[in-house]
Amino acid sequence: MIGLEVVGIRLLTPEDPPVLLLREEDGTRCLPIWIGNQEAAAIASALEDEVPERPLTHDLLAAVMTLLEPDMGTVIIVDMEDGVYSAELHAGGHAIDARPSDCVALALRLDWPIQCPRELMDQVGVEVEAASTDEVEAFRAFLDSVNADDFDSDNP
Repeated sequence: MIGLEVVGIRLLTPEDPPVLLLREEDGTRCLPIWIGNQEAAAIASALEDEVPERPLTHDLLAAVMTLLEPDMGTVIIVDMEDGVYSAELHAGGHAIDARPSDCVALALRLDWPIQCPRELMDQVGVEVEAASTDEVEAFRAFLDSVNADDFDSDNP
């Protein structure tokens, strides 16, 4: 297993879904994982150490995990098949299947390590240039412009 660091979220274009970048520790390759806007917002708020007035879903899960698993857990990005990544949350002697974005949002809140098999990085890892501040600011502006109604399933 190799350790992964959260580089951040990138937007290729405003119309495309956000991309979560996980870089190998002491390396230059990244796992690019396309994620939803809500998950991107949850990860971005954890990266910015934002504390909401009321706990959001990932904050609630982090609080529950702290109660149930006082020792450190681990997030493992297990594999990628047909363009879809799989992840597991390892805690309390259990491996729980979950989306990578949810696992990363939780790991950031709990300061848990994120890992992947070296074979996965060798298979799908890509070299990625450092994000420009313009991209980060564009994503922050996007997050500031969305509200809960934007994610309503009846809203096209």
